[in-house]
Amino acid sequence: MNIPKKIKSICCIGAGYVGGPTMAIIAQKCPHIKVTVVDLNAEKIERWNSDNLDDLPVYEPGLKEVVAEARGRNLFFSTEVEKELEYAEMIFMSVNTPTKTYGKGKGMAADLKYIESSARTIAKVAKTDKIVVEKSTIPIKTAQAVNKILSNTNNGVKFQVLSNPEFLAEGTAIKDLNNPDRVLIGGEQTEDGLRAIEALSDIYREWIPNDRILQTNIWSSELSKLVANAFLAQRISSINAISALCDKTGADVDEVAKAIGMDSRIGPKFLKASVGFGGSCFQKDILNLVYIAKSYGLDEVADYWQNVIKINDYQKNRFADSIITSLNNTLSGKKIAFLGWAFKKDTNDTRESAAIYVADILMEDKADIFVFDPKVTKERMFEDIDYLQTRSPEENRKYLNYGDNPYDAMKGAFAIAVITEWDEFKDYDWQKIYDNMNKPAYIFDGRNILDHKKLKGIGFEVNAIGK
Repeated sequence: MNIPKKIKSICCIGAGYVGGPTMAIIAQKCPHIKVTVVDLNAEKIERWNSDNLDDLPVYEPGLKEVVAEARGRNLFFSTEVEKELEYAEMIFMSVNTPTKTYGKGKGMAADLKYIESSARTIAKVAKTDKIVVEKSTIPIKTAQAVNKILSNTNNGVKFQVLSNPEFLAEGTAIKDLNNPDRVLIGGEQTEDGLRAIEALSDIYREWIPNDRILQTNIWSSELSKLVANAFLAQRISSINAISALCDKTGADVDEVAKAIGMDSRIGPKFLKASVGFGGSCFQKDILNLVYIAKSYGLDEVADYWQNVIKINDYQKNRFADSIITSLNNTLSGKKIAFLGWAFKKDTNDTRESAAIYVADILMEDKADIFVFDPKVTKERMFEDIDYLQTRSPEENRKYLNYGDNPYDAMKGAFAIAVITEWDEFKDYDWQKIYDNMNKPAYIFDGRNILDHKKLKGIGFEVNAIGK
């Protein structure tokens, strides 16, 4: 296989939360490489090319500065998918791999239709040998399926498939890309496979120390991504389970978390009790892990990881129930303000956000929900709630409202639910907010980010998870 000593052209399929930021950083750090991000969504590509850098389709602190530096120099965004794939030496597949909603594996397995479609397009247009890199979150053995598609071109073109999973945390993606804990690259342990691994490693070596670049076989790399997210989610569910016990016993979950986190064997990260984890990866990857375990007859393993999700669902339901119970078991006609709709701070990503599910439960009790989020649009919010199909779109718009500013969203509310840990929430004029609310005025701090002592001094009834 013809593998160049230095890669000069990269094409990435998928201009989303992974593809856009990752390619922007590679282009910034490697000005000698032409990097093109392609997507069939013309509106998304138009926004990546917009002169208004505040309107990029992905919000990440520091991203617009990177795009401003590299775009037009060696970073490009295009809808001409086949043209750009044909001339690229290395192709990243960074497409969506949602949980299947149909057929075998429904509700657990990853839907690989976009991966397969990308592979078929590559096979159709390729006229020269190429390195194909899996960047999407995918189940183990996906490379086998991709290789099978690529090997049936019958035109003499050869491919090497690598696994290079992303370990980005939304909200800190640019920081993570600049200074990752590790870069994982898996490939075939053959001469051509090892050369392909080295070609990708050389790109990352432009800014990442060599000792952080971990080279493995392709199956270890594919599985490691799922396992990493499963372990992180497990820690969140573990501390959330303890928060329920704290609520019953009078213990303080933050004090418990600090006590156990000081143990060097445990560490302090991902021990913050909350209304539950969200995002595009944690639940999807655990479900994928459950499906894989079941497919190999490992039912006890599958049950263990399934319970991580069970606790997460329990926490969201428990949070919603605490609001309903505190307001005398009836929410009809009562305004409830939500601070935050994104699944975490410093991102506009709402996928699997706890806010969606908590709002859905409260709307079933006919609550009037008013949402304020610094980065999430009204259109996105309605798309999220409509996707659940609990009610008609007309009913959703009757009970779900969007606040243009936080003070209007909270004015006249019976209760405030803090769903996302945006830093700006801490700095609001809480006395002014209290004065304009119905009394008694409740705050349900689902992220434990506010000064509860100060709020109680003002007159708020404060309900915080695990306290």
